[in-house]
Amino acid sequence: MDPCPFVRLTVGNLALKFPVAAKPARAAVHPSSSPCYCTINLKNFPVQSAVVSYIPPENNTFPDATSQATFHLTKPDLDRLTGKSSLFSTSKTPQLSISVYSGRRGATCGVSSGRLLGRIAVPLDLVAAESKAAVFHNGWISMGKETKKSAQFHLNVRAEPDPRFVFQFDGSPECSPQVFQIRGNIRQPVFTCNFSLRAADRNQRSRSLPLEASYSGARGWLSSFGSERERPCKERKGWSITIHDLSGSPVAVASMVTPFVASPGSDRVSRSNPGCWLILRPGDGTWKPWGRLEAWRERGSADGLGYRFELIPDSAPAGIVLAESNLSCSKGGKFVIDLNGNCVGSNASTPRSTATSPGCSPRSSGDFGYGLWPYCMYRGFVMSATVQGEGGRGAPLMEVGVQQVNCTEDAAAFVALSAALDLSMDACRLFSQKLRKELCPPSPQDILF
Repeated sequence: MDPCPFVRLTVGNLALKFPVAAKPARAAVHPSSSPCYCTINLKNFPVQSAVVSYIPPENNTFPDATSQATFHLTKPDLDRLTGKSSLFSTSKTPQLSISVYSGRRGATCGVSSGRLLGRIAVPLDLVAAESKAAVFHNGWISMGKETKKSAQFHLNVRAEPDPRFVFQFDGSPECSPQVFQIRGNIRQPVFTCNFSLRAADRNQRSRSLPLEASYSGARGWLSSFGSERERPCKERKGWSITIHDLSGSPVAVASMVTPFVASPGSDRVSRSNPGCWLILRPGDGTWKPWGRLEAWRERGSADGLGYRFELIPDSAPAGIVLAESNLSCSKGGKFVIDLNGNCVGSNASTPRSTATSPGCSPRSSGDFGYGLWPYCMYRGFVMSATVQGEGGRGAPLMEVGVQQVNCTEDAAAFVALSAALDLSMDACRLFSQKLRKELCPPSPQDILF
């Protein structure tokens, strides 16, 4: 499998420093008593914002080495920014524009509530960044005229190659589609999917899980997820999707181990009682748990799909939370696991993930602090996956970092996770709404006739 070229552009180490003899007018918005933030703009990309820390002029320390904004550039993005995508365009140098404000982020009546302190433009040589890491700026830069009394802004702007494998379902996961690897204009089949519904009759076997009898390696996890609890009538259960390689061998499974149940007196799956998927990989003649995905329906005006994904390392005493956020139920969005720094969805309405922690390490779901981080094999960009909104029948698209894939089973596990995320949007649909026929178990009349 050949990866697609990507470039990761990061902006971080943001700080602001004013000269000692500041003007009285500026004192009213001095960042020592008023918060500061900045907006970061790259042409044709959504504007990102970040908090800017204030450093007193007498302090010679430097800001923490953290990433506050990230842009993921595909090959077409690079060609467009550098002018290569047009026959009549000449080569040009794109710029990163940063506007620094004093005050709190937000807007009143459509007008920004912050006070503009200055603007900065950083030229980007993205052609060089396609093949090797490049630093475009690292240090202090003057906002305004180059004088001793001008404000100083500190930032680090760098880019590095970040190749990824790109996969796409050839339809909705519940329709048992093929999965293609995409590289440019080339679409090559690499996996097949088999979606199944296990009926309420426990004697009926699922034809899509030939290795289901070997779930013994995961029985401890299955029982701990409440698979034997008393279940009311409002529930969705028994969904599973098996990923096969081109030889027909199963290489990953996403199985709904805890039903999606409506909370008492409600038509929705609550955060306090979420449904749960177990992502399984084959190993030593049995299925072994690789990850756990919980999903629920958020309350309030957002009305989103909440989720939490945990990695289940063999040698760790508890799962490691890699992603926890929510997606719009009406519009869908993008699920992202990014361990370089901030984990942000593609749409502005997606809140920052709480998966990241001090030191850019995932947090444990148990009381073990950050001690589990050495057990986690994942670094950098891990994966992203599109999730359709309610009623959508699109083909989920996913990206997986090259460093995360060492074998077919690695890629298949991410494909299974992406399918479980997409199916969770339907599993968390209000119980007053009807599901598509592919997601409904057969009626007794269907089984008889």
